[in-house]
Amino acid sequence: MNIKTVAKLAGVSVSTVSKIINNYSDISAETREKVLGIMKETGYIPSNSAKTLATKKSGLIGVVFAGKLNIDFTHPFFVGVLNAFKRQMGLLGYDLLFFSNEKFHASGEDYLARCRHFQVEGCILLSGQELEPAIHELDRSPIPCIGVDLMLSGASSGHIMSDSERMAAQVVEHFYLLGYRDIGYLGASAYYHISSMREAGLLKSLDRWGLPVQPDWFIHGDDFSENSGCEAMKRLIAGGSLPRALFAGSDHLAIGAIRALMEHGLQVPGDVAVIGCDDVEAARYVSPPLTTIRQNKDKIGKLAAMMLYDLINNQMRSSSVLVEPELIVRASCGARREG
Repeated sequence: MNIKTVAKLAGVSVSTVSKIINNYSDISAETREKVLGIMKETGYIPSNSAKTLATKKSGLIGVVFAGKLNIDFTHPFFVGVLNAFKRQMGLLGYDLLFFSNEKFHASGEDYLARCRHFQVEGCILLSGQELEPAIHELDRSPIPCIGVDLMLSGASSGHIMSDSERMAAQVVEHFYLLGYRDIGYLGASAYYHISSMREAGLLKSLDRWGLPVQPDWFIHGDDFSENSGCEAMKRLIAGGSLPRALFAGSDHLAIGAIRALMEHGLQVPGDVAVIGCDDVEAARYVSPPLTTIRQNKDKIGKLAAMMLYDLINNQMRSSSVLVEPELIVRASCGARREG
């Protein structure tokens, strides 16, 4: 049973059945009663596609985990953002459709074709790394898109992320007030543009304060993981020269660095003070508890939903939004020890 069969049994057009399904007022009471009676008798339940036929709206939002180096549902930042986005889009009357990119890479199928197939009204793109060309094609398309930690430039696109320069400024100011002058950075590889943005923000803040930059103290792991941070920190320790303070591009990198320092008999913050980024759940329980930059995941998710809704309804032009981060002070960054 489908909408065409209902229309044939009722002796009306498919568009008339669609209007009745979607409660249009320009249908006579007699026709409405007849069609609804047939639907009841046959047990026909209108599908989302039937509603789409009449309204040109599917009520679906595509969710794309962008990039070949994929993120997933274990990622603490993006999961927090996505939960807030889901709640807000639900209040606006939308459902989410998740796109898998495992089969996508093997088949060569593109995101734009899949979005058109499912008639999504818009997309949220969550940033992985090594972006596939299909992401840029989707960005350039008429389908409204919002990127999270992913800079989009399409005429129907916008993006939102935490303010990396403000993050770095808060970190350097906090270190400076505690007496630290020799500051390093622990980031992910160059594939991770967010790590590069945080590093650039740190360099800019160090220059603003007139503080020295020691290239040997700027180190990088393969990714944002704890093991990556630990291995990168071990390389820095082996070099024989350590900064007195370290800004890590993620909390997991910071936790790995702390582990490496302690394995080598060094104290945090006594020998090296450490500040992370993200404020993951583990940050408050590691020893010592981690000073970090908290990203407002709830606000980012809600704003992403409202921005996408406005793009879908032509109430906003392409735009970018930076969200203010917050410094959370814990024990991994104390006053500088003399000597």
